Amino acid sequence: MTKGPSLSQAHGGQILIESLVNLGLTTGFGVPGESYLAALDGMVDRDVRKVFDFTLCRNEGGAAFMAASYGKLTGKPGICFVTRGPGATNAAIGVHTAMQDSSPMILFVGQIGTDVVDREAFQEVDYRDVFSGLAKWVTQINECERLPELVGRAYAKALSGRPGPVVVALPEDMLSAMSDVAACQPFDLPKPAAADEQISVLIDKLRHAQSPVIIAGGGGWNDAGRRDLAQFAAHMQVPVMASFRCHDVMDNTHSCYVGDAGIGASPQASDRLRNADLLIAINIRFGEMVTQNWQLFDVPKMNPYLVHSHISADEIGKIYQPDIAIQSCPNKLVHQLLAHAGEPVGAQARRDYVAGEKALYDAGLIPPKQTTKLDLASVIATIEDLAPSDAIITHGAGNFAIWPDKFMRYGQGRRLLAPQAGAMGYGLPAAIAAFVAEPTRTVICFAGDGDIQMNLAELGTAMQIGAKPIILIYNNGTYGTIRMHQERHYPERISGTTLVNPDFMALASAYGFAGHRIETAEEFTPAFQAALQASTGTIIELMQDSEQLTPTMNVANLRAQS
Repeated sequence: MTKGPSLSQAHGGQILIESLVNLGLTTGFGVPGESYLAALDGMVDRDVRKVFDFTLCRNEGGAAFMAASYGKLTGKPGICFVTRGPGATNAAIGVHTAMQDSSPMILFVGQIGTDVVDREAFQEVDYRDVFSGLAKWVTQINECERLPELVGRAYAKALSGRPGPVVVALPEDMLSAMSDVAACQPFDLPKPAAADEQISVLIDKLRHAQSPVIIAGGGGWNDAGRRDLAQFAAHMQVPVMASFRCHDVMDNTHSCYVGDAGIGASPQASDRLRNADLLIAINIRFGEMVTQNWQLFDVPKMNPYLVHSHISADEIGKIYQPDIAIQSCPNKLVHQLLAHAGEPVGAQARRDYVAGEKALYDAGLIPPKQTTKLDLASVIATIEDLAPSDAIITHGAGNFAIWPDKFMRYGQGRRLLAPQAGAMGYGLPAAIAAFVAEPTRTVICFAGDGDIQMNLAELGTAMQIGAKPIILIYNNGTYGTIRMHQERHYPERISGTTLVNPDFMALASAYGFAGHRIETAEEFTPAFQAALQASTGTIIELMQDSEQLTPTMNVANLRAQS
């Protein structure tokens, strides 16, 4: 029998896991590998006082998506464990997504022993080279005694400034080494705040503005911050837009919420931003989607008076030069603004302005008339009517995402987990992570037939942990977004986009899910009602015509042409 460690010593894997638990990081996702066996051993509850919950996944890409979306939902770094070489490169998609989403995440990668470095050992990879452009920070822990130091630093890096992913390589001989070093202990991280004079100038500008707009988004928001943003907008009578796929930054039913500044923006949304005399950008990065490929505003000095606040100084002045630059945590900023809010000059004119913009947003929630048997507008309306107010919505990438992004409202309790990186295959892993974080809430995943097959095997993960998401699969037999572009740029010359799909109902049964194949809108309501009451997960397959542009494509074309 192998002799266990003495009371004063532990191996590196045990020190690592105890450090994570001490930091409040008690949930992880991953695929096991021989390169980090000691860390897996460290997950065993030695003294029944500490617990680390490890969700066993089917592919490292799915596991990394789960960690990224867990970080977005909870605000804590999502933890992912993968093995060296292929395991790490599979996980790269989740690291990239976490970076573009500004979601805190720590990817732990098993590594070859330190005694064989630079011999091109089996699955040897230099992770600093591989991940340096994808992650906020990449390190390798070569000494067991430095585990607490560097794990604490990884935690701080993932959460400080603009949240994002950190990669930590774990040589197997370091993990198995014995040490009496104490595990990392919890600590607080400072959050920057605006200076009083900046708040005063901003409030004065806002009081006198005629057509101001707030764009809010990015990572690091909490529930109090979202509520304060809504209250501040109401006090000052200013319309609020969400940045790309950050719809849940504010209650969409609020009188001041006027839609998102993201992909496929309506002409009204574009005009609102273009004609603003004051633009207050809270915690957003001016990316391609928000700025319509940087064509909406002149670079580097835009026409509206720009106030740009971000938790990271690196994002301020990165593309557009602000008139007022504020480095602040978004939650602290909106709390300060709310404390100083006052009635705008010309209050009635501002109320009329906000009401007009709200009316334009509400009108845009009505989708174009559908000509196919399966009216997806009716499907969305049913979900809006029946889904709980605190449902968590997830989706991957594809034309189908137009429906949850453009025609659904995200109330105060509803959350959206969607990839700003445009990564296919994100929706299902995100739905599983949402269950792990919030097991009592309804989780609804929107997926395309191509999108879902990127991580379809994670249905096994859902089955194993008892997750029961409602998964809507839009089945049109094609990679719809690429097909749409082909139709536009190379009409009647279609290649490489037609899918031959599996029997999704048989797959649902194989993984212990309920299954419903829907061909008309009338069939959807009872199927969705049954899914809400089911004791298992449910797949609802929405059948669409593959011989013509699908309803989703028509909506996408409408947005693209506008």
